[in-house]
Amino acid sequence: MPDFSYETRIGGLVAGVDEVGRGPLAGPVVAAAAILPKNLPAALAARVDDSKKLNPARRVEILAALRLAGAEFALAAASVSEIEHLNILQASLLAMRRAVARLPRVPDHVLVDGNKLPACPMPCTAVAGGDGLCLSIAAASIAAKVLRDRLMGRLAARYPAYGWAQNAGYGAVLHRAAILAHGPTPHHRMSFGALLRACQ
Repeated sequence: MPDFSYETRIGGLVAGVDEVGRGPLAGPVVAAAAILPKNLPAALAARVDDSKKLNPARRVEILAALRLAGAEFALAAASVSEIEHLNILQASLLAMRRAVARLPRVPDHVLVDGNKLPACPMPCTAVAGGDGLCLSIAAASIAAKVLRDRLMGRLAARYPAYGWAQNAGYGAVLHRAAILAHGPTPHHRMSFGALLRACQ
């Protein structure tokens, strides 16, 4: 379970950063930055985990509780056109950098999930598997996932055949079948090999 160990060792104002949406065939990549209060209630901290381990209702519930407890969040995205132009890794780092820049306070240090770092003006530390180790990164993963799911739900209302409200743009069977039947939309990542194969 994630805890405050990394944040405590670093000291000062620490933000955690994570992104969601690197693997889907459609939609933006979304990043979040989170600064958690040092007096976060233990019972709430115990509920925070890697967003992939939480169901959608639990993610929304925990995010609301974190906001009420004084957590600060900033969210940002990189569009499909930016993903196509930059590649998915660079677009993910761009979204992370944008999220950090939107925080209401400038952190002294940023903890980043993974092994690549965005070009931020303050020191950053990469933490492999950080969403399962650091509370601030886990909180960021929850916020990013909640926002991206909402964005894909809105797009699903415009493109109902692809099942994005359920698969969030990932390569589910229904999604791939819809690509074959209806073709790609402007929100599909045409450079992705999996998408190209699905369109063949």
